[in-house]
Amino acid sequence: MEVLDILARLLVWLVLAPLLPGIINKVKAWVACRQGPPVLQLYFDLARLWSKGVVMSTMASPGFLIAPAVAWVAVVAAAMLMPLGRAGCIFSFDGDVLLLVYLLALARFSTAWGAMETGSAFEGMGAAREVSFAVLAEIGIITAILTLALESGSISLASMFTPPPGPGAALLAVGLFIILLAENCRVPFDDPNTHLELTMIHEVMVLDHSGPPFALILHGAAVKMMLFSALLVQAVLPLAHMPLGLSLAAMAGGIVLVVVAVGLVESLTARLAFRRVPLLLTIGFLFCLFPLLLTWMEGVL
Repeated sequence: MEVLDILARLLVWLVLAPLLPGIINKVKAWVACRQGPPVLQLYFDLARLWSKGVVMSTMASPGFLIAPAVAWVAVVAAAMLMPLGRAGCIFSFDGDVLLLVYLLALARFSTAWGAMETGSAFEGMGAAREVSFAVLAEIGIITAILTLALESGSISLASMFTPPPGPGAALLAVGLFIILLAENCRVPFDDPNTHLELTMIHEVMVLDHSGPPFALILHGAAVKMMLFSALLVQAVLPLAHMPLGLSLAAMAGGIVLVVVAVGLVESLTARLAFRRVPLLLTIGFLFCLFPLLLTWMEGVL
């Protein structure tokens, strides 16, 4: 039964994750009064990419093909550590949240590694931007984790999702939403639909990828979006204390609400100039820091 449970959870992450980019694109099309691509478009794209061959630069080593696979495995492994509301998680131990952070860092490193393999100046520029902005984003993630750990008294994902009461939960939600946009390379930090290399960050890092490796990159990005959405929902809603059915329904509804909000942000705002990105990331960090200070002061007083 445990093996079946693992496979069922893995299928949830692998099969449902590509729906999220489709929902975002549908929201953006709805705001622009267009029909837009179907919600299942990413599934069609992944099937098409898996049937194609791979084109490699003459300068690239086998690491160019290995890097997307490592990044995909790291993101999926991080997703398997994330609890699903009252359903909990399979792999749980003290400090697993630290492993989650390191797995996400490994995925970012592998993506940058694959970009550098091509010897392209544009991809090297994108990798430098990605890593630079990630420094501030990771500070916000760690601060949010410290807030939840201090509130729950645990460093295990299975028991640390005890949202701070009152305004702390709202502040944490705003901070995590800003970090979600940055970590998933969405507007206002990056534009996944742009085709101008000088203004791209994540997208310019994968320009030379094709076929199955590019399919892994796209699918991994969808899983990462679902991972951060689940983290945001559980950080502000006490799903672990709800009945199982209600918890799963609230989790699904919360994730859909988050991705709809992402679509609205991309429709109603423009991408920031590069010099303003660190300021917005700092604001996201502060929104995660204030709940930490409130929780700490409540413990002291």
